[in-house]
Amino acid sequence: MITIRTQEEYGLKESRLVTRDCWIDARNVTKEDITRLETEFGIDGELLNDIMDADEQARIEKEDEYVAIIIRIPVYDEAYEVAYYTLPLGIILFPDKVVTVCQRSGDVLDSLLRNRIRGFTIKNRTLFVLNLLSRAAFTFLKTLKELNKHTNVIERELQKSVKNNELIQLLSVQKSLVYVTTSVKTNELLLEKLQKTSILRFKGEEREILEDVATENKQAIEMANIYSSILTGTMDAFASVISNNLNIVMKRLTIVSIVLMIPTLITSFFGMNVELPFQESASAALGIFGISLLASVLGAVILTTEIKRRKRSRVLPYTQALFTAVHKV
Repeated sequence: MITIRTQEEYGLKESRLVTRDCWIDARNVTKEDITRLETEFGIDGELLNDIMDADEQARIEKEDEYVAIIIRIPVYDEAYEVAYYTLPLGIILFPDKVVTVCQRSGDVLDSLLRNRIRGFTIKNRTLFVLNLLSRAAFTFLKTLKELNKHTNVIERELQKSVKNNELIQLLSVQKSLVYVTTSVKTNELLLEKLQKTSILRFKGEEREILEDVATENKQAIEMANIYSSILTGTMDAFASVISNNLNIVMKRLTIVSIVLMIPTLITSFFGMNVELPFQESASAALGIFGISLLASVLGAVILTTEIKRRKRSRVLPYTQALFTAVHKV
């Protein structure tokens, strides 16, 4: 859908006509929208295809009629396999208008409509780009905090019992962190190029804003690396928990197998077709049963006592200590 917006004193207003210093906002773009952007606004089709590519990296390039900038922005969609992911946002700067193109709607673009950015203006093209970059960095930081909260909730559930559902959620969070880390790093390359290139000319105050945006983006990179390291350590800890729990289960099954083997051995001995003691006695069956039961109980007591004497520390009561150590690292 393509929406034309003009800036007035109290905010943005939708318009039907393309006027000077307007913002052409294209989101949830369809094939018809792409055709319109090509024919009516003169945007190159290859550039639009690049923006529609979910894996496109951030960059800036200059054409004869416009300057095109692609940045990565975070998007949240709970219906998607990975709820937090990133998409390219295209910013096309014409001398008399600004065009943004994105596959989906997100907080970065919505914040512009809600007047959450101080000093937001469409007339100043460079400031418009800086506002979007600043909001993208802020949204990345917000996304990382949400992912960290979600990870803590999953950890608390897993400390009670290790379930496949929670492990799958942790895997989804790890994928989201990979997307976020890759995107903020490619945005950093774009910011470094903006500081050096002459395609966009930033004035003194604007250059300070650009440096602040670069600082926020570096902070997002550091946070993403820290959270990724923590999550990797957490996944390793859970792998140890699952392995140790499996060892405990196998140990118990081994005890049961040994205990059941004792009466089987005794009854097998008395079931042989040879001369055996007590075979003429009427109470031989009860005696054999009693002997088998007594041997099983005695074997179970001996094995349990030996295991208690040599028992290893159980895993689940110490899960919290494992996670605390991981977070300290």
